[in-house]
Amino acid sequence: MEIVEIRNVNECTDELSDLLIKVVSEGASIGFLPPLSKQVADDFWRTSVKPDILFWIAKVDEKIAGTIQLHLCTKPNGTHRAEVAKLMTHPAFRQKGIGRQLLLHAEQRAKEMGLSLLVLDTREGDPSNLLYQSFGFQEAGRIPFFAKNEKGGLDTTVLYYKTI
Repeated sequence: MEIVEIRNVNECTDELSDLLIKVVSEGASIGFLPPLSKQVADDFWRTSVKPDILFWIAKVDEKIAGTIQLHLCTKPNGTHRAEVAKLMTHPAFRQKGIGRQLLLHAEQRAKEMGLSLLVLDTREGDPSNLLYQSFGFQEAGRIPFFAKNEKGGLDTTVLYYKTI
């Protein structure tokens, strides 16, 4: 597996969009609801490369197996922190440690940049909670009725933080 920083999505937008559509169709709570159109997915990826967003993909046999982003805080009182976002693994590559490796990579890069705090949120009950807890993320609280789900209900999100 190779982890590559992405600064231009033009050459891999189709593959990234296919990944996003697939994980959303399986119920991932990452800001979208199914059915997710290719156009909406393409537009998302094209706008996700910004100076304050670090973006990596994991590649296995030249295929995108997963993604992760760090959203750097640009507020003067928050430049010590970043939000972990869009950690997703292609269904064909799950249970192979790819999400774990991406998270480790993002954390290492954050340390190298002199950041001292990582934050994130994830849906209550999702398997990702166990991953974040195993990495030493601490639960900061829960917000009920935070995100719509594909059935029209509202899910609780769990807020996590980790000092690094």
